[in-house]
Amino acid sequence: MNRILIIGATGRVGRQVLSQLPATGVRVRALARNPHTAALPPHVQLVRGDLTVAETLDECLHGIDAVFLVWTAPPAAVAPALERIAKHARRIVFLSAPLKTAHPFFQQPNPLRTVAAQIERLIESSGLQWTFLRPGMFAANALSWWAPQIRAGGDVVRWPYVAAPTAPIHERDIAAVAVRALCEAGHAGAEYVLTGPESLSQSEQISTIGSVIGRSLRIEEISPDDARRELLALMPASIVNMLLDAWAAAIGQPAFVTSTVAELTGAPARTFRDWATDRAAEFRA
Repeated sequence: MNRILIIGATGRVGRQVLSQLPATGVRVRALARNPHTAALPPHVQLVRGDLTVAETLDECLHGIDAVFLVWTAPPAAVAPALERIAKHARRIVFLSAPLKTAHPFFQQPNPLRTVAAQIERLIESSGLQWTFLRPGMFAANALSWWAPQIRAGGDVVRWPYVAAPTAPIHERDIAAVAVRALCEAGHAGAEYVLTGPESLSQSEQISTIGSVIGRSLRIEEISPDDARRELLALMPASIVNMLLDAWAAAIGQPAFVTSTVAELTGAPARTFRDWATDRAAEFRA
């Protein structure tokens, strides 16, 4: 029986991986800096560990066959952590980014992209069997971007570049591909670009949320400068600038869409409407 360690288990994708793995019959372990506050399902074995303190990873990795990695620590901790992982596990599935996708939306420089590329290089030279998952825009970003405005009770959503199209992906679909890469043969050396099934403008996405929750939302487009000032309260300047540049670059062309989820899982990728329906309660006041 395979034994799998999830690093990043409390995040959106990590939790979905944890929820889907039991159906495969594997044993699941999760790394947690504080197991008492992780709030993970009872089937998960929680082990205390810290990516920034490499020696704490040995207990987490003991007897582990494969690792699902979502990197959340400082870049300086990458090399020693991967060295420990390579001593114990034989396979790693890394949640990366669409670094090699030519569509201009994905080609804006930013620190997270640089770190992901660094991690990939270290994994490739580690001796581990590896699979890189390259999801595009997460549908779940809408919870940070638009849900606060919608929950506030008004029917106006203020946002920049509302015509910019993306193909938002449901976190369940990212996890479904991850589970197959962790549990099945044939995924070593694969780089999977994952998107939702359709190109939708940001305006269409907001309207879809309104339709799902039974409200007619009005979209007010704001300037990039106004957006920058407002978004700096939500995220670092480097990420704000990357997003604004990406949306600007995406105007006038459809989003990059792949069929990878359907090909690997045998089920069509969930639509943005599916995602919004699943999370409708989080948009209601």
